[in-house]
Amino acid sequence: MTPRIAVIELVVEDMGRSFAFYRRLGLDIPAGAENAPHVEVELPGGLKLAWDSVATIRSYDPNYQQPGVSQIALAFDCGAPHGVDSVFEDLTTAGYRSEHTPWDAVWGQRYAAVLDPDGNQVDLFAALPSGG
Repeated sequence: MTPRIAVIELVVEDMGRSFAFYRRLGLDIPAGAENAPHVEVELPGGLKLAWDSVATIRSYDPNYQQPGVSQIALAFDCGAPHGVDSVFEDLTTAGYRSEHTPWDAVWGQRYAAVLDPDGNQVDLFAALPSGG
């Protein structure tokens, strides 16, 4: 059998803080999930995004330490270039840290990046109109 990716997991310090961020991006995280040690939401196409608290990970790995710098980024399609600007403005106005302000990338997308509460990079993108 060939393995297939089914879940992307984030380990977070504060579930509520993380959920507030990802709810702003439109993810349907159940009410009351802040008190759960592990939460999963299904994304379009069947892939799941999951959260585990640091305490959950330490329950089976007492020496676990958050790495501090993420090596992966989650990318959200904002539908249109103005959507990138709008979502970026919403998140940064709400106090989330900008990693890259919106720009028109040479590969044909409007692009920006913010950091979630745990320092994971979250990219915002949309295709630029042809010729733009």
